[in-house]
Amino acid sequence: MCAVATKEFLDHQRGIGNDLTTPMPQYRFPGLVPGDRWCVTAANWLRAHRDGAAAPVVLASTHERALEMVPLSALQQHAVDVPLDPGTLEA
Repeated sequence: MCAVATKEFLDHQRGIGNDLTTPMPQYRFPGLVPGDRWCVTAANWLRAHRDGAAAPVVLASTHERALEMVPLSALQQHAVDVPLDPGTLEA
């Protein structure tokens, strides 16, 4: 799933053991900041959704197989086009 990171989502992911903010140069991973787009697993996104911390989702960049795990209504609720300045997305 293509998510647009928010502070709330990144904090939630760190809290469930999926730290997306710490750079890992050995994997060429710079660490994410709010506004970054990143592919996340449907399971982790759904958990954040259920916990009230879902990140916006770019539907055009999300594979249809996400629907096998995530209800369409949840995706539509959080669907977003990425603005020209993604830094304007807040938690």
